[in-house]
Amino acid sequence: MLDIQTMLFFSALGSFVGIVAGMFGIGGGGIMVPILAWIFLKKGISPDLIMHLALGSSMASIIVTTFSSFNAHNKRNSVHWGLFKMIVPGVIIGAFLGSFVASKISSIYLAILFSVFMFYSSIRMFFSKNSLDNKEHILPNIVQLFSGGFIGLVSAIISIGGGILTVPYLTWQGVDVKKAIGTSSAVGFALSIGGAIGYVFNGLSITTLSDYNLGYVNLVAFFFISFFSYFTAPLGVKLIHKIPSKNVKKIFALLPFVLSIKMVLELIKG
Repeated sequence: MLDIQTMLFFSALGSFVGIVAGMFGIGGGGIMVPILAWIFLKKGISPDLIMHLALGSSMASIIVTTFSSFNAHNKRNSVHWGLFKMIVPGVIIGAFLGSFVASKISSIYLAILFSVFMFYSSIRMFFSKNSLDNKEHILPNIVQLFSGGFIGLVSAIISIGGGILTVPYLTWQGVDVKKAIGTSSAVGFALSIGGAIGYVFNGLSITTLSDYNLGYVNLVAFFFISFFSYFTAPLGVKLIHKIPSKNVKKIFALLPFVLSIKMVLELIKG
């Protein structure tokens, strides 16, 4: 796992994921998980562990990616901290529970579940339109709490930063789309901490540090992806504030689905 080729793969993946995370307020799990699963499969890791390691390593990497992203968004005053405070307690609890649920599901079923969700979210993202309603209509605190719990639960099971759910949810409440993206990055940071802790905790008895795994987190993947995504996420933030995101978003919407289908086929061939 420490060979040059693998480290270059992780570095390139982290660089790309950082830009995408900064642009769209997502954690990049939709890209990371299928590519990590493919790398782990090629490295001869047990098929029973591949998806769990891919999900856990992705979730841990999202911590750094989203931190860099929301920090850059915050400097542009693009984080709705009032909404963040209402959503984040539910998100953290939901993310921890989601990682526990994921640890009990076999790799092939996790891959199928991931692909089905990414198909839905890709179609939704492809056809979605930015909200034209500039008037905010913020929902009550209790609704935000339970909505955060749902976002955290689903996001941790399939190891995404939650932006695919959070951004539409915030724009539906009339939040400006760029502020929704920035807030989604902040929510994703909190979500990924809860999810990563769960993936580490639930995998400690199954994996070993001698294979560079801390629970269901591969430390080599985590280091290289996190390092490069930290520096490229601000570039994505600059891009989204300079260019219209509509066409780029539609192209990006297709990528996670294509990668997910490839991941399922690779696991089936096995």
